[in-house]
Amino acid sequence: MNPLARLGDHTLESWRGLRHLAAVLWAVLTVALRRRSWPRTVREELVRQVFASGVGACGFVTMVAILLGVSVVAQALVWVRKIGEPDLLAPLLVTVLVREAVPVLTNLLLIARSGSALTTDLGSRMVAGEVRMLDAQGLDPFLYLVMPRVIGLCVAVCCLSLQFLLGALASGYLFAALLSPTSEGVLSFAHSVLISVDALDLINFAAKSLLPALFTGIICCTEGLAVGSAAGQVPAATRRALGRSVRALFLSSALVSLLTYL
Repeated sequence: MNPLARLGDHTLESWRGLRHLAAVLWAVLTVALRRRSWPRTVREELVRQVFASGVGACGFVTMVAILLGVSVVAQALVWVRKIGEPDLLAPLLVTVLVREAVPVLTNLLLIARSGSALTTDLGSRMVAGEVRMLDAQGLDPFLYLVMPRVIGLCVAVCCLSLQFLLGALASGYLFAALLSPTSEGVLSFAHSVLISVDALDLINFAAKSLLPALFTGIICCTEGLAVGSAAGQVPAATRRALGRSVRALFLSSALVSLLTYL
């Protein structure tokens, strides 16, 4: 096959993948908005996903947030002292943490920690025939296995992003206070951070947190449910899911940045 034909095949395959992703995304959102889509078993599945992806990752996210806060503040302190503008520390932290670092890093941690587990779980269920059993019992696998997991990932990312942001700002402030005892008080620092955040920052933060989480949940669920009857297909599906999720994360983040700042 010549290079032009391979490029055409790759383009068509990518287009079909995007259409499938958009169709599943639409189905998840429309089904989730129906009240009858939330019987007790689906609600329990949602709670399990939130605990597995959110509560279980709290310690690790806190540790990364503290390290990031210290690193960012060390860099920021150097630069604001060089230019003689210490009042720029809080706006600089907001720009780096709220607009870019926190949503992207939180989603990246979620992909690494929960994306692989989600794909492996659904792939193993396919191999064991549990999905076919659900279908044979008249239970919709999409309603019981896909929708609550995708929504649960979104809830977990929202909570973890806020936790990440607060942890990074708190550790950054404490580190700045240690390096510079004459720095402003905690209330003054909190006030300067709050007034540096505008409505566009909040929209940007919410979009960069939620969109990648939606795509990660859908990609991992569809790859897991695409596994056949062979257990050897599960690791390959997991690798594909993680790779596609990371690409979706950075593409959606770049798109939100372009829409926000242009």
